[in-house]
Amino acid sequence: MSDIVIFGAGGRAGRAITAEAHDRGHQVTAVVRDPDRHPDLTQDGVRVVRGDVRDRAATASIPRGHAAVVSAVTPASSPDALAALGPLDEAFFTDAADALIDGLPRAGVRRLVVIGLFATLLGADGRPVHDDPAAFPAQLRPFALSHATGLDRLCTTGEALDWLVLTPPAGLDPSGPRLGRYRTGGDTLPASGLSYADLSVAVLDEIETPTLHRTRVSIFH
Repeated sequence: MSDIVIFGAGGRAGRAITAEAHDRGHQVTAVVRDPDRHPDLTQDGVRVVRGDVRDRAATASIPRGHAAVVSAVTPASSPDALAALGPLDEAFFTDAADALIDGLPRAGVRRLVVIGLFATLLGADGRPVHDDPAAFPAQLRPFALSHATGLDRLCTTGEALDWLVLTPPAGLDPSGPRLGRYRTGGDTLPASGLSYADLSVAVLDEIETPTLHRTRVSIFH
């Protein structure tokens, strides 16, 4: 089994990925900005540490000795939480990508799996979903654009990092069952949904046996 770092382990996706990794017997370093807020994450095989994915010192030091890194970070996990944040740091995901691109090679880690945002996929009209106010709230567009610029930054990095962005559809089901199956597609928004549990299955599958490299794909049932 491998040692895996999960940035954003306290969020919905991060918690599900941590649980899946733990259940498969991996040793997990769960990175959160405030460990005191997440005492329930600590268990045998899961070590909780303080860190910020935008901090290049953290991305260079915490992953050292690990086989792979997952970035499931987000400043807010729902529209309501995003609205409560106040002014958005529009460089959030670009800063995160830059820190990972800089830090992981120095830590000796090549494999990176990132959780993307559905609004960066293409709708039926060929436009990004975030450009269609009927499909995505206009007030949340800056958040989606921040995601998109982070993706763009990964796309321009060199060969030192073997990255993958898994992009699930909207409305991930936090209580959906773990079916143990999923499909991957291209850049178009899929019509079917997905559970957090099966998103986590895909993440761990791509860490244990990588099949997708330096690309962004949609993932769905």
